[in-house]
Amino acid sequence: MTRKVFIKLMALFVLLLVFETAAMELIQRRMMAHTAGETLHRLGREAIWSGLIALLVALPIAVWLASRITARLRRVMEFAGRIAEGDLAARLEYGGGDELTAMETALNKTAERLGQSFAEIESSRHELATMLDSMQEAVVAVTSEGLVRWSNAVMKRIAGTEIRTGRALVHSIRDPELLKCVKDAQAIREVRYGRTSSLAQGRIFEISAAPLPTGGAIAVLHDITRIEAAERSRRDFVANVSHELRTPLTSIQGYVETLLDFPHPEPAMTSEFLQVILKNATRMNRLTEDLLALASIESPDYKLAMQPEKASEMVRDAIDALGGIVVDSGVDLQYAGAPDTTVMVDPDAMNQVFGNLIENAVKYGKTGKRVRVGARSVGNTIEFFVQDFGAGIASEHIERIFERFYRVDKARSREAGGTGLGLAIVKHIVQAHGGAIRAESELGSGTTFLFTLPAAMEKQRSEELLGAPATARSED
Repeated sequence: MTRKVFIKLMALFVLLLVFETAAMELIQRRMMAHTAGETLHRLGREAIWSGLIALLVALPIAVWLASRITARLRRVMEFAGRIAEGDLAARLEYGGGDELTAMETALNKTAERLGQSFAEIESSRHELATMLDSMQEAVVAVTSEGLVRWSNAVMKRIAGTEIRTGRALVHSIRDPELLKCVKDAQAIREVRYGRTSSLAQGRIFEISAAPLPTGGAIAVLHDITRIEAAERSRRDFVANVSHELRTPLTSIQGYVETLLDFPHPEPAMTSEFLQVILKNATRMNRLTEDLLALASIESPDYKLAMQPEKASEMVRDAIDALGGIVVDSGVDLQYAGAPDTTVMVDPDAMNQVFGNLIENAVKYGKTGKRVRVGARSVGNTIEFFVQDFGAGIASEHIERIFERFYRVDKARSREAGGTGLGLAIVKHIVQAHGGAIRAESELGSGTTFLFTLPAAMEKQRSEELLGAPATARSED
């Protein structure tokens, strides 16, 4: 381009000189037509020579001026190239007060404004990327050609593969429901919804794909795995409660209708029917009480009235409180020993734990003729156990026996009067105390339920022991 500018300047200068020479020649001829003599010829020759000398003098000056202009234009071209490559810090050096200087000043201001604008855009882009990465939902945007524009960290983690910008979405994500929602949103220019469970193992996502003004689309994936699990648990809970209530209600209804059909039933039959009705009503009452207890324990407002208790005293109190149940069953309830270590517990809640576990052992371990209850120190915890020597539990049931309404043998459980909620209540109470519960069993050798509670710290125990007499004195 600089060469073209130089050639044009030189051509214009030569054209001006040629025009001057032609004008001088024309003037000379007209003067010669009217005036004769050697003087005019000499004047004409001097004019021509003066024009040639002026040309020789002006030519270097024109070359010098053209080279300066060319050099400045070359710097402008280099500056424009650096700006085009993204070097927004480039600036032009300028001096003087000509038109090129004004142009250079304007270009420098333009570059400075571009730099500020790109810095603001980059800052906004970084903030947007940070915000998207902090979202719980997975987000991915595609162009009108189906190429990935950007995606957040959650989307990359869920996909399990690298999602590259500029690459087709189908090459990174093979989920058909997600791809269909994105495609439909682009095609009909409306928000499309979907649902997928194949994108990540064991997780369910709700898809929302919306069109973008540029012709692409953006898809947002909301993890609803927990919501689905909670809904499924609610449905199962309602179904189980309904089933558990329907059986005794049906029995009660049948026996009452039978009694009503006989205006004067025999006393023996009446007594037998009333006993069955009472048994089923008692079962319903127990189920209702267990449901209320479970709801109370699972409530966020559930509070424990913690106080120090010795492990040995807790075990002995549990055995003494449940001795009446054991006497009628013919099972020997044995004390298996326990340390005097102090634990922080809610006595009423612990009575319910021991009551459910011992009653469960007596019911289902009756064939073993004995139940052992005790505790032992395990690190910084106290491990309590209730052991029976009955038929035992198969290994496939061990992990699920603490679920609500789960029964190993449904017919046997109903015959024994169980509600299917006892172990679930025990689990929640133990966890509320900061402990854990598990079961160990072997078919034909019995079952042992074990739960741990944190041992009270020495400092805490001493403070409580020192505080008790002071409290007693203040009350007196």
